[in-house]
Amino acid sequence: MNRKRNAQIVLALVVVGFCLMFAPAAFAQEGGAPAAASSASGLAKMGGAIGAGLAVIGCGLGIGRVGGSATEAMARQPEAAGQINTAMIVTAAMIEGATLFAVVVGLLAAL
Repeated sequence: MNRKRNAQIVLALVVVGFCLMFAPAAFAQEGGAPAAASSASGLAKMGGAIGAGLAVIGCGLGIGRVGGSATEAMARQPEAAGQINTAMIVTAAMIEGATLFAVVVGLLAAL
């Protein structure tokens, strides 16, 4: 039950970060009011920072889960440790690759 609640909180934060990241488009006006532009720029930076932070948190949770499951699987079947280790490293690399893209997009939104 606790994992489900945590997943709901993280999903809500992702939605908030996504909305903040694209807030400047909602506040853009013809003629350009400087106060609104600086406010929109601040919201975009905050959204990008939240998005990048959530991507790193998700990566940590994902790789931790993969590593824990692989360790448990190797303890149950020591003869398959080589195959499990290879699959774990490939999966962790894929998670890190997706996280790198998410962090770059988040940081670009913050610029």
